[in-house]
Amino acid sequence: MQQENGGAVPSILSKVSLFKGDKVLGVIIPILVIISTLVVYSSVAKMGYAHMGTQTNAIFTKHLFVLSLSLLTMLGFYFVPAKFLYKVAPIAYIFCWFFTLGVYFFGADTNGAARWYDFGFSVQPSELLKVATILLLARLLDDAQQTINKQQLTPSLNPWKWGKKDRRKQLDILLNGTVKILLPIVASVAVIVKAHNSSALLVFGIGIVMLFIARAKMREILKFILIVAAAAALYIGVGGGRVSTAGSRISNFVASWTTPADSTVTRPLTDADHAMIAIYDGGVFGVGAGQSVMRAKITHPESDYIFSFFVEEYGIIMGMILVILYAWIFARAVYIFRGCRWLFGGLLVLGLALLIVCQALLHFMVSTNLFFETGQNLPFISHGGTSMLCTAAALGIILSISRQVNSRTLTPPEGSAAMTPTEDSFNE
Repeated sequence: MQQENGGAVPSILSKVSLFKGDKVLGVIIPILVIISTLVVYSSVAKMGYAHMGTQTNAIFTKHLFVLSLSLLTMLGFYFVPAKFLYKVAPIAYIFCWFFTLGVYFFGADTNGAARWYDFGFSVQPSELLKVATILLLARLLDDAQQTINKQQLTPSLNPWKWGKKDRRKQLDILLNGTVKILLPIVASVAVIVKAHNSSALLVFGIGIVMLFIARAKMREILKFILIVAAAAALYIGVGGGRVSTAGSRISNFVASWTTPADSTVTRPLTDADHAMIAIYDGGVFGVGAGQSVMRAKITHPESDYIFSFFVEEYGIIMGMILVILYAWIFARAVYIFRGCRWLFGGLLVLGLALLIVCQALLHFMVSTNLFFETGQNLPFISHGGTSMLCTAAALGIILSISRQVNSRTLTPPEGSAAMTPTEDSFNE
């Protein structure tokens, strides 16, 4: 066979690349899928017992089905162009907001909070709203780039400022700042907080970071934080939402650090105690796959404390590698952001990456007793339906933006904010 190009044999594989997204994420995601399969398989015995006779192979088969559906969801979003996401952002947000609101009237009651729709399968609408909030906020901040670095976002709280002389100015701030930019954050937090305090806090925190990245005035961001903090204090004061549940979790967390070790045996061990025992028993190299003891002691080992018994079975070294994988996801998001030519795409990537990584961070901190229990699962690893599908959608969108960055097709429409990418921000 005749050779060309300096002795190299031309190959169709050298001309065609089936995957044009971020290559590093293309490696991290399958690793997370493998880990999810292993740890959920280890926890199905406890899950079968909890469901009173449900066959463990049926539970594991269901998890594999959800994983497969999640990968298909990711693949679908991988091919969705950013301009389409930009157009549908308001519609998607409005639908998800009302869908989340409806769960309080038509949803199933779980652990004292209405969080789920039961359609023969469970749907947690707040997970959809998290993604939709970031999607809409990325669009609104992109639209506001011409003025956001010098405009006020909240009107004055001084009643004298609302006199005839300044009333029009304050109304303009209320409409163009508070309503057009801050309303999605406030509305999402308001509808989520009654059922899931930590998710509401997560959405609020990510919204603040996105405001900062979009160059909103720091004074306005701090003012917004203070207003929300005051509203939260009032909400807690009247006993709104799951304040009592959060209070008991905080009390247990404080007690775990302040109770002398020799008196710990006089009280029942909590899930946090069992999680710490699991990590201690795992040591450096773990007790081996399927050999966890604490999985039978923890209430929800397949979701809320999956990291602790992963460490028990596979060791602290593997646990640290898992932590690094999530940190790497955020690092790749920053890399993709630097290559974006359109602010909407960059904000969307960073917002979704923050959602995944901050949720994982909360899970790690709870599992190691560095934070009180939140009920946050480990994205794309813990057993679950809606959460895993939404995480897959978020990863698919990130991969889609990276694909468009690499192919130089992520260009802003007329009137949208453009960015200047760094030359080293593109994959080879």
